[in-house]
Amino acid sequence: MRVVIGEDEALLRRGLQLVLEDAGMDVVAAAPDAEALERAVDEHLPDLVVTDIRMPPTHTDEGLLAALRIREAHEATAVVVLSQHVQRRYARELLASPGGRVGYLLKQRIANVDAFVADLRNVAAGGTALDPDVVSVMLARAKHSDSAVQALTPRQQEVLALMAEGKSNARIAAELFLSEKAVVAHTSNIYDALRLPVDADSHRRVLAVMQYLSQD
Repeated sequence: MRVVIGEDEALLRRGLQLVLEDAGMDVVAAAPDAEALERAVDEHLPDLVVTDIRMPPTHTDEGLLAALRIREAHEATAVVVLSQHVQRRYARELLASPGGRVGYLLKQRIANVDAFVADLRNVAAGGTALDPDVVSVMLARAKHSDSAVQALTPRQQEVLALMAEGKSNARIAAELFLSEKAVVAHTSNIYDALRLPVDADSHRRVLAVMQYLSQD
């Protein structure tokens, strides 16, 4: 898998490169700013882009905007953005990109190399990855509002959180020590309770859950 990295901090940029190369990925370019990142993507047409959200010159959302432009120009290129803090708006904007192949993770996830690499591979394969901390914040808000999330059982709330992270039914079953049939039953009840459209496509079901949890 060919990867382009976007990160302005030299040490983290080099660290990311080593982590991905150790995992067998081919890092074809590592860019220090958003403009260089987009040029590298145009030149190398990678399978995956991993970029920081905050990039020069203003260190606000240049990386995110570059990621959205990359997704628009190169539909086959998967994109994972890294953030220092939980930003629901950034997650929503990225996940609204059609077709999946997107991820929003906190930088602290890099410390768990195996899980981080697994998320990257999942996104590159067409999946979606949303950081568990982002999901936790959104679920907490929903549970303290008038949301129907309050009426879900604790187990259903666990399943909902993993659905929002982009986990498949099989992965949810493994993490919660349930049968896949039980997970299917839980997801069906969740769809009914939250009045979400039933969809087997992993990205669309993440987007549906995100849209529901984003309601204030």
